[in-house]
Amino acid sequence: MRVLGVDPGLTRCGVGVVDGAPGRPLTMVGVGVVRTPADAEIGQRLLLVEQGLEQWLDEHRPDLVAVERVFAQHNVRTVMGTAQASAVAMLCATRRGIPVTLHTPSEVKAAVTGSGRADKAQVTAMVTRLLRLDAPPKPADAADALALAICHIWRGGSTNRLTAAIAQAAAQNAATAPATAPRTTRPAVRQERRR
Repeated sequence: MRVLGVDPGLTRCGVGVVDGAPGRPLTMVGVGVVRTPADAEIGQRLLLVEQGLEQWLDEHRPDLVAVERVFAQHNVRTVMGTAQASAVAMLCATRRGIPVTLHTPSEVKAAVTGSGRADKAQVTAMVTRLLRLDAPPKPADAADALALAICHIWRGGSTNRLTAAIAQAAAQNAATAPATAPRTTRPAVRQERRR
């Protein structure tokens, strides 16, 4: 499975591509960031994020895109930009028919380090170790994107298979269910009131 992880952001949108499967060694295929100038108009910045993500999708052709789920923060301006970049990532993938999965930051930390409270340094160190890299990926947004891809390969794959199996079973049940018999009308029974 090839997963493109996206750590959404307007100034720096982290992207990382990982190949792997649960229980097998993981391989980093690519890592980087899509950057936009902070002084540009919001529409222009979102367009630049879209163009950058489209290039990554063209080049690496992932089976799935894993995006960090946006949570409310104290800084509303920051969370708005992050949410907008997240929406662009989901749109780019969905337009191509690539499934998108969202993972919370604590899910990612727990999958990669074993603790949902790990800090950025711990996540980066584990990503470096798991992918057998010579040096930690920089900036932190790039390492976070790789962590998202790893999280999905290890956790999301089983969730996706379970969802697909449930959907397939429901479809088979619907196909084999007997047709409902037409309703027969019964003669009305008149009940007399007792006095």
